Amino acid sequence: MESRTSTERVTCVPSLRHPDLVPDFAQRLAEALNLTFHLVLAKTDNRPEQKTMANSTQQARNIDGSLAVTVPALTEGAVFLLDDMVDSRWTLTVSAWLLRQNGSGEVWPIVLAQSGYE
Repeated sequence: MESRTSTERVTCVPSLRHPDLVPDFAQRLAEALNLTFHLVLAKTDNRPEQKTMANSTQQARNIDGSLAVTVPALTEGAVFLLDDMVDSRWTLTVSAWLLRQNGSGEVWPIVLAQSGYE
């Protein structure tokens, strides 16, 4: 079994509708894994839920520009990115891209449930 590095950490996708739900769970997950938790993403705009969009193009446009990194630079290292529900996967894609563009290492998405259909 590989040993973890001290730079691995947990963050989450923020929500304006339920601002404490996912961060609270992510904090407890980080503690259970003996990792640090840093809330580094913020919602910049209140948009409709992804599941209300008719297709992937609308979902991509809906999430574009609605998230931002809240710190000047991230330390390099792997990040567990937690979200409660996955609908289109665009939220995870954009969140991971923002984290990588701001200095994180690999981003490993974790979702608690999947809505919709495949």
